[in-house]
Amino acid sequence: MFLITYGDPVPVSMAQLCADLTAETAVLESLVEPLDADGWLTPTPAEGWTVLDQVGHLAYFDEAATLAATDPDRFRAEREVAFADPAGITETAAARYRALAGEEVLKEFRSARAALLDVFRTIDPARRVPWYGPDMAAASSATARIMETWAHGQDVVDALGVTRPQTGALRHVAHIGVRAFPNSFLANGLDVPEAAVLVELVGPDGDTWTWGPPDAADVVRGPALDFCLVVTRRRHVDDTTLTITGPVAQSWMPIAQAFAGPPGTGRKPGQFS
Repeated sequence: MFLITYGDPVPVSMAQLCADLTAETAVLESLVEPLDADGWLTPTPAEGWTVLDQVGHLAYFDEAATLAATDPDRFRAEREVAFADPAGITETAAARYRALAGEEVLKEFRSARAALLDVFRTIDPARRVPWYGPDMAAASSATARIMETWAHGQDVVDALGVTRPQTGALRHVAHIGVRAFPNSFLANGLDVPEAAVLVELVGPDGDTWTWGPPDAADVVRGPALDFCLVVTRRRHVDDTTLTITGPVAQSWMPIAQAFAGPPGTGRKPGQFS
């Protein structure tokens, strides 16, 4: 069974998680607030998805996460219906908002995000809540919402050809990317390697973040931003400056994913060069 030890952990304080989610939410809102009707329909690198779809997706799963925390039995019942067509869950989420104007989708997103934060600020971080995979701690659910916001925000950034400031979200994205090591292999129908991997990243402020044993033979090193882009499948690993040593690390990075579900097509080498 795969085992990895972690260095300095991401804080599990729900107040801190909610603060980081709020900050990343504000960044995304600042990107889409100025858009006109055509801007909302700008295609993103996710095939078939516009900026509007990206924001609608976040609103949909914010509502789902809030329901999972407040009424788990109802969430599980609705999940069973969704599992009847698992490949269509994300498409169903996006289609729900496509008939709305961009400013209406933004309003829906803000309402769903506010309700989510209201619940998460008061919940025990260790409390188990259901999701579309295994049940998880509420702190993990909040971390997943941070990762999703950052990842779909990257699609918006790429679509609009702009840059964005990095917030505390980046470390959470890196953390969940490391934690998802086993799932990256399982999602691709592969056995999970037994070897541990050292992940050593440089954050935006120059500080070093590490996960895994310092004497590991398999190592991933480089900018935290590059690692996060890879594990959210927003960049192909060949288009980053990550240094990858060892066969396990080299087999992991091309398939790494920080989210549950099928891996999807990801991004092509050279797509953003």
